Amino acid sequence: MPDKPEILKCEDIARTRLFHVQQLDLRFSNGEQRTYERLASDGNPAVIIVPMLDEDTVLLIREYGVGVEEYQLGLPKGRVEPGEDPLDGANRELMEEVGYGAKSLRHLKTLSQSPSYLQHHTQIVLAQDLYAQTAEGDEPEPLEVVPCKLSELEDLIYREDLTEARSIAALFMARAVLNAEVST
Repeated sequence: MPDKPEILKCEDIARTRLFHVQQLDLRFSNGEQRTYERLASDGNPAVIIVPMLDEDTVLLIREYGVGVEEYQLGLPKGRVEPGEDPLDGANRELMEEVGYGAKSLRHLKTLSQSPSYLQHHTQIVLAQDLYAQTAEGDEPEPLEVVPCKLSELEDLIYREDLTEARSIAALFMARAVLNAEVST
């Protein structure tokens, strides 16, 4: 594997309330130089939570996705606040979006998204031993909670309203972890 490219220059070229665009000049180990742009991270990861109501029932939410201009089904997710532990952030988001807290929270994996131009990471968290608990969130309208069967995942992923790759990947990972626990 070659050495990582040397960052010759990194400069902020745009900022909005949500986005921070950087331009980077890189020199690769073979001497080639290129300029790239990326959406920079604020340093805080996101979390996506797989809330298991029981050993087969996962709780999804339906919310409006402005990027696709449709209501979409997916897992609850959100940003970890500065100084907040990611598992605490996952539990907070779960309470805000689904109306449950979890006695058991487990980090499964950290995913990147479009690593060629996004400096963003999402931690997948499995939430079990749920209990009713709400917290006020920042959603503009109440979210619909949709119980689904993890044992029917192959059918679920082909629904027209479930398109978010992080949710689909997290569901497959959670099912694999849960199935491995049952078989041991």
